[in-house]
Amino acid sequence: MSHIFDALQRSEARRTKSDVPLSLAATELLEAVERQAASQWDSEAVAERPAGPRIEPANLLFGPEGFGRDASAPDASAVADAFLSEERRENFSQFQTLTVSVPQQSRLVCLTDSDSPASEAFRLLGVRLRQLRAARELKSLLITSTVPQEGKSVVAANLACTLASGAQQKILLLEGDVRRPSLAQLFGLPEIAGLCNCLKGERSLVASVYRLEGPDLWILPAGDKPGSPLELIQSPQLPALMQKLNSWFDWIVIDCPPVLPFADTSVWTRMTDGILFVARRGMSEKRKLQKGLEALDRNKLIGALLNSSNGTVDRDYYYYRHSPEAAAKSKRPAD
Repeated sequence: MSHIFDALQRSEARRTKSDVPLSLAATELLEAVERQAASQWDSEAVAERPAGPRIEPANLLFGPEGFGRDASAPDASAVADAFLSEERRENFSQFQTLTVSVPQQSRLVCLTDSDSPASEAFRLLGVRLRQLRAARELKSLLITSTVPQEGKSVVAANLACTLASGAQQKILLLEGDVRRPSLAQLFGLPEIAGLCNCLKGERSLVASVYRLEGPDLWILPAGDKPGSPLELIQSPQLPALMQKLNSWFDWIVIDCPPVLPFADTSVWTRMTDGILFVARRGMSEKRKLQKGLEALDRNKLIGALLNSSNGTVDRDYYYYRHSPEAAAKSKRPAD
């Protein structure tokens, strides 16, 4: 139709001026016919289209499997949570799984001697931490002591195992003591890359976190010892790393260096929600304990734990009845 219209226009242009009104009339008539034909074709195409339910494009975030079929415009926080859940699920599928090899004589009593008074004490600590969490923000927990050899690493490992047992939560045990790492040895793991390698850019964060088969928790070991531990810990990458870990895990238990000899603890304190202070019976000196407490942020100090203390008579009674051999082992120092 448009070709006929163009040809007619060219033909009419050659006519004399006296024919102009007739030409304009013919042109207007053809334009009207063309518009009518085009409208008719469109109507017939719509009528021939098969009727059926409207098919929406698949969308993991906003479709029926996301925020619901009738959801029109979810808010920004809902969108962010959806993306975060997807990222979290993808990362956890990539974490390497390691087999734990803990000897029976290990100090990880929560794994080897679950009926001991020490294991019961850690379960009670876990309950109180969950109760405290209901009243304040408490996701990352720093475990430290005054001086070395007071048992902070053993406490951190046992507490992480306790939080992971019987709970549908993801627990990370982070080795912040990069000067004297011991967590890999406690769990019977080989020397593996970890936090230091990640901060130095040698390894990604996902490749530095491992799932421990058995305790069903995750660990970020110290990795290779750095030449300048404090300088590495003060890296601007560490706060971003901690923020990412906080978005992935429900609890983060950090084994931190002792307070007095090093300044590392002050760096870790700024990135944690709470501090648990460990002292050892018969070893921690009152004067050093006082200095250690003064060096900590009192607003984040949530409590203290006395290591290597004797159990109460009542608990020992039930424990002896259940397992005399295990009761004899409990008399050994915890660290």
